[in-house]
Amino acid sequence: MIEKPHIILIITDQQRADTIAALGAPWMNTPNLDRLAREGTAFANCFVTSPVCVGSRASLFSGQFPHGMGVFKNFQPWEPTWVRSLADAGYHCASIGKMHINPYDALGGFHQRYVVENKDRPLFLEEHDRAFHDEWDKALHARGIIKPTRYTRYAEDPQGFQEALGCYSWELDEDMHSDNFVGDTALWWLEERKADTPLFLEIGFPGPHPPYDPTPGHLAAYDGVSIPVPTVTEAELAAQPRSQAEYRRNMITFNIDSLAWRENLSAEELLRLRRHYTANVSMIDEKVGQIMDVLDSNGYLDDAVVIFTSDHADALGDHGHIQKWTMYDTVERVPLIVWGPGRVPAGNTVHDLVQLSDVAPTILELASVGIPESFDTRSLLPICTEELPGRDVVYAELARDHIQSGAEFIIMRRDAEWKLVWYLDEPDGELYHLTDDPEEVVNLWTVREYDEKREELLRDLQEWAIRGMLQTRMGTSCNPQTPMPTD
Repeated sequence: MIEKPHIILIITDQQRADTIAALGAPWMNTPNLDRLAREGTAFANCFVTSPVCVGSRASLFSGQFPHGMGVFKNFQPWEPTWVRSLADAGYHCASIGKMHINPYDALGGFHQRYVVENKDRPLFLEEHDRAFHDEWDKALHARGIIKPTRYTRYAEDPQGFQEALGCYSWELDEDMHSDNFVGDTALWWLEERKADTPLFLEIGFPGPHPPYDPTPGHLAAYDGVSIPVPTVTEAELAAQPRSQAEYRRNMITFNIDSLAWRENLSAEELLRLRRHYTANVSMIDEKVGQIMDVLDSNGYLDDAVVIFTSDHADALGDHGHIQKWTMYDTVERVPLIVWGPGRVPAGNTVHDLVQLSDVAPTILELASVGIPESFDTRSLLPICTEELPGRDVVYAELARDHIQSGAEFIIMRRDAEWKLVWYLDEPDGELYHLTDDPEEVVNLWTVREYDEKREELLRDLQEWAIRGMLQTRMGTSCNPQTPMPTD
């Protein structure tokens, strides 16, 4: 076993935790992710630090909460910090696919980047000042294929666009689907690489982020498959904070990501939505299997660690919502698997709470690189082997951002029993007793019986926020859950 293993970090965009068959989702067709779970360690309770792409990814690649980076919104500029440390330690660092760095083409510490961004992002500079032609756009143009977007889909069939709920079958060249394109680019790059230095490779799949657009064969595989769908009551909606009602209205109004949302969906419509989404996941699973095969045939798996995860999840109709921008578990909880024969236990499922940003010190520890004192994270490796427990509490932050226009700032505090969500300068909030209400349907924020518990959790949240401010000002960790680095 070499001192510095190859490290492969695979990140999907907007993938729910309940999308891997081996981890409790029997309706899923995910043989390759099942293999990673069987042969590695899966974390059943991994929570992101922000329910939006940039906030979550900036946190992951900095080892800090969003307040530590000062990055809360999808359009803020950021760059990772620890990738450059891997490069300095002798790793060749490459990124293929989605990173969601702003600006999109920033190297971010990598030696090479092959950028593929949002599937639905418009290209017209006169309509969108952040328009960017990525590697996928160039390949589509070279093939003579017009990129499907909300504009082209609406122009072709306005009524069909409104009825589709963001669900489409990819009828163009299958190798030009964004997830196939990213996977195939990674396969080509790995086959071409002829170096013996340790490799850090980040592969970012654009899916299953909407539009939900699987290829016909993968979609057909879910014909007749029963997938759980939610039931949302008027009582649940009425108990939600007012900013969530504004969020739902915004999703209906603005057709973000080719997704024409509406309320009061039927069970059949929700099932169609979820079949498209799960078929997108199965497409990615297939590419993960091919990537593992190429890694194996080229000698990388002789000593490698493969980490599979996602930046946040998707409500898919839960709580009357679609996409992200809320603090429900169905948005906050993501899959996380660490595969590394000889380095992490096989067939292990950890139920302790962890944060996605804990991947940062895990990678640095694997690479024998020192962990900065500013990190507000803890390595997953001793948690895998039960040398140390996971976190007692996880947190997440979100500022007013794009579609989430109703609240200035939101912070979530979650432990194994309780979840509290605080909204700055608003009387509304959320309080859920997860032991009795794991689906987070009954909001106890205004129930007098729970006033004392709400105030207790609020005090803890406020203390955490103050510690975070001090950490940012002083440059060292003030989080009592985070052990200080040792030599």
